Amino acid sequence: MGKKKEPEKPSAAWQGTYGDMITLMLCFFVMLYNPSEIDVTQLATITESLQMNQSETVTGGMSLSAGRLADLGNTISSLPSVEKGRSLGMAKKKAVSLFAPDIKSAKITVTSDERGLVISLAADSFFEPGSARLNIENTRETLLRLSEFFNDKDLIEKNRRFRIEGHTDNTPVEDGLDEDSGQQESYPSNWELSAARAMNVLHYLADFGVDEEKFSIAGYADKRPKFSNDTEEGRAYNRRVDIIILDEGHF
Repeated sequence: MGKKKEPEKPSAAWQGTYGDMITLMLCFFVMLYNPSEIDVTQLATITESLQMNQSETVTGGMSLSAGRLADLGNTISSLPSVEKGRSLGMAKKKAVSLFAPDIKSAKITVTSDERGLVISLAADSFFEPGSARLNIENTRETLLRLSEFFNDKDLIEKNRRFRIEGHTDNTPVEDGLDEDSGQQESYPSNWELSAARAMNVLHYLADFGVDEEKFSIAGYADKRPKFSNDTEEGRAYNRRVDIIILDEGHF
């Protein structure tokens, strides 16, 4: 009677296929979520989870159970910074598109920082020197686009909050002239001037239906410059009004 034939060892070819699948999943998540818009620590957590499950399956013969897959899905869907980053990213794209003529003419710049999405109005385009009265004649179309932007239904539905900040350079304030009344505007310092400019921008937006209850205003005078006040160009950049779509941590 011949020897009993030993059963063949199970093929491990599936492990390579499974490893490729996990790698593709990792690439998918990296492409789906822009690392510049999400918390890199949380992205690393997702990556580590995928790599850990791949390692366990290949070396120990364990399968990716439904419970582990569900937990991973819950981890991904519970990342608030992902949604927040995507929301501000879409708002930035809309702003760049809507304000393209104003960006080209250097009336507006669109940036982002730790505060959130920042729409900066060049004060020299919107105000006369020493004045807080908006220069409507030269900036009407830009101001209407601002009103349209902050009436956007996506911003309203997401209950975003906004802050308008007035900034000046370090030049002592001089009296300005109200061209309509012919009367002098007088501000004791750049503090009052910067706050008055922020307030007047808010009043204009509110006149066109923007919900002023979602806004706050602040005047910073020359205390938060973007560039050095040692040059005329730097001072020109520092004379600005920033309208900010606030990050949640800055409400």
